[in-house]
Amino acid sequence: MENWSVDQVCNWLRQRNLGELVPKFREEEVSGAALLALNDRMVQQLVKKIGHQAVLMDLINKYQQQKSGLESLTYCCKTASPEFPEVISGATDRQMLNASGPVEQKKYPCSTENEEGLIDHRVLKQKKNLKSFFARYKTLQWTSSYALPDFPYDVKCILAEKKCPDHSMRIRIIEFLQADMTKYLEGSLYPNSQQYNIVVNALLQAYPFLDEDGNGFLLWKRALKDRFKYVRRPIEDDEQVLRNKCKFGHRRGQTRKSSFAENKPDDVQVQVEEKPVHLEGSAMDVHIKWLKEEYMKTQRNWKEVDNRMNVTIEIRRKMISNKAPLKDILRLFPFLRCPYQLFREFQLLTHMDIYKKTVEILEIYSENILSLYVVRNNPINIMLQENLKRHTEEDILKYMKMTAACLLLPEVFGDDSSLFAAVNEEVKVVTPVLEVKNPFNVNSCEFALYVGREELAQLDDCTMALAALVAAFHVFDIPCPKRIHRTLNFLESLVFEVRSP
Repeated sequence: MENWSVDQVCNWLRQRNLGELVPKFREEEVSGAALLALNDRMVQQLVKKIGHQAVLMDLINKYQQQKSGLESLTYCCKTASPEFPEVISGATDRQMLNASGPVEQKKYPCSTENEEGLIDHRVLKQKKNLKSFFARYKTLQWTSSYALPDFPYDVKCILAEKKCPDHSMRIRIIEFLQADMTKYLEGSLYPNSQQYNIVVNALLQAYPFLDEDGNGFLLWKRALKDRFKYVRRPIEDDEQVLRNKCKFGHRRGQTRKSSFAENKPDDVQVQVEEKPVHLEGSAMDVHIKWLKEEYMKTQRNWKEVDNRMNVTIEIRRKMISNKAPLKDILRLFPFLRCPYQLFREFQLLTHMDIYKKTVEILEIYSENILSLYVVRNNPINIMLQENLKRHTEEDILKYMKMTAACLLLPEVFGDDSSLFAAVNEEVKVVTPVLEVKNPFNVNSCEFALYVGREELAQLDDCTMALAALVAAFHVFDIPCPKRIHRTLNFLESLVFEVRSP
């Protein structure tokens, strides 16, 4: 690949279902050597879609891993003794994988350096490395030529009409993809990251309208991973699972033995002792129970809430990083519905006071935003000018201008305002978004944060609403939609003081 021309790189992209990237790669004259030298920042500039970025970086990393594996294979072949033709001739991966019995128990003819008739341990280690390399390479071969399964008739009709499928139809598509992917997982419980990327990319290449809000790749990939996680193939009879159950016990604090252990002779049967429940797990349960009970009270001990939320942050972050459903997270930690705790969580993660920063942003930039020509004829600005004539109090005028500046931010950057705030209308998107009613009526204005089309928190004013919106993306680790990226990027650059805006 280091010696490829630009045309060869473009052909390679087409073969990997990345044909959309060809014009940009030609324009930037990306040869094979340049392709292997790309870093994350360069890929972000070359490739717009997050899904394509992930697939491209994964392909480059896999190539480099395979190259290093082949180099080690060549080294092993040169350094191995001529007395062991399996190492020298480079046995095929199937021969390697089908070798019977543990490698360490095999015996070979005596060599000049080993008088006991056993192979040198260094050669054994080389053979073991080769075996793992071929096994890893074999599991990745199917992805290079993956084709979508033949969907049933009703699914084909929906896809042919280019309509976004409803929830039940999405589940059917995921079911068929999961069943098709399972055929390739010889002995493995889950696909690897590259296999998920290839399958989802093939789906969106065939049906581009499924890429909703430019965020479809991550949503479909998460649905596929959840499908494998919660609807797995039966693994009770898997030999490795039985061996681990025998060795470590069935579950923490239980003594259930597997049939694998029970079928062993008495003299070698492993005894599994009953272990007490780990103190940390029981302590976490106590904290979670207390938080749920305290949330139901009208008078809350906020100091103790802060302490217990700090103690349980690790389990919360683990759930979020594992893409647990938001409902489950909020069920265990309902205080995340409170704006104060949402800001506290953001501060624990970033060491930044998001609310204070947001107030500063709106106070500094509100006048500049309202004076821009691009927002002059916007309905929100027109509504603001009408309401400014009815009031003279300085505080009310300042409040109205900050509210208008907040709602007009997407218009300034040319983003989709429906992904930022729904003003006097119903929320229609699943990503974090604000619901705003009567924004310029001091007595009846309402602000709320929605995630997944469900209300997460009621908010007091525009500054709290803007802070909660930015915090929600970070706290719940939700990818930013492409059509609102510039607005949030501007806000984050000011919050984190990354660069001069």
